[in-house]
Amino acid sequence: MLRPFRRLPLAATLASVLALLAAGPARADYPDKPIRLIVGPGPDILARIIGEKLTAAWGQPVVVDQRPAAGGVVAGDSVAKAAPDGYTLLLSTGSYTVNSALRAKAPYDFQRDLTPVSLMATLPFILVVHPSVPVKGVKDLVALAQSQPGKLNYASSGNGTPSHLSGEMLKQMAKVDIVHVAYKGAAPALTDVLGGQVQLSFLPAPTALPLVKSGKLHAIGVSSPKRYAALPDVPTIAEQGYPDFSVVGWNGIHVPARTPAPVIDKLNREIAAILKQPEAREKAAGAGFEAVGSSREEFEAFVKADIAKATAVIKAGNIQPD
Repeated sequence: MLRPFRRLPLAATLASVLALLAAGPARADYPDKPIRLIVGPGPDILARIIGEKLTAAWGQPVVVDQRPAAGGVVAGDSVAKAAPDGYTLLLSTGSYTVNSALRAKAPYDFQRDLTPVSLMATLPFILVVHPSVPVKGVKDLVALAQSQPGKLNYASSGNGTPSHLSGEMLKQMAKVDIVHVAYKGAAPALTDVLGGQVQLSFLPAPTALPLVKSGKLHAIGVSSPKRYAALPDVPTIAEQGYPDFSVVGWNGIHVPARTPAPVIDKLNREIAAILKQPEAREKAAGAGFEAVGSSREEFEAFVKADIAKATAVIKAGNIQPD
């Protein structure tokens, strides 16, 4: 005996349809056209590594599109407003979490309008000093700063950048007066540190390494929770009396919110597979990165923690956007 057809309530039916439409089409043949990987501030090496491998795996070109203006605001906004179909990706970095904490009036919301796919790699910052500064470690630096409040300067590539917040975090934890000097970009900041006009800075590991090896700058601390493999004799700042000090640079992939879950999952799986390949790991290491790979959930938790950390430093330091 046939059972009578049951009609679903109209409201429930409409809700189901709208939910499917909001999620977008979860196409089984994704990708079937070129993918854009948009890069904001920072190096594009990870974007190119992943782009080349995705192209080889999927047979569709991945075009790296650099949009470094406005500290990531332009790049992030363009991806946030792109179609949520998996064909526009963002190479996300720590600049985006800092902006989330610093810029209340951004054209998009990083956590609401973008969805995390995978944390790809991390790198530390190296606390360097000019050779004329008579210190061998962080304790020496703090003692010097305490004896000469306001006399030491540290350079950053701009207000609100990770290098700025790293210096501000150390100042807050050590309770010392070191003057922040913000430059318009990494190159002029580095020039003045090398020239001795500014005494210290937090530099990304790939930038610091050759300068430390050549003796042009002295490394006295590593910002990450563990030591940097290329400078194994340089202790972390956490080891030198500040156990809660932890700052890492990072690269990940974000996509527009409402991108279908099957598309995000496919991207996540492929990126994780790429980052396990020895060739990809070696190329990342050559650029100073440690390949990671993560689940969507792990990356989401990482981003939230990074924003919370930046927010605390910004509030305590009363840091204002330019």
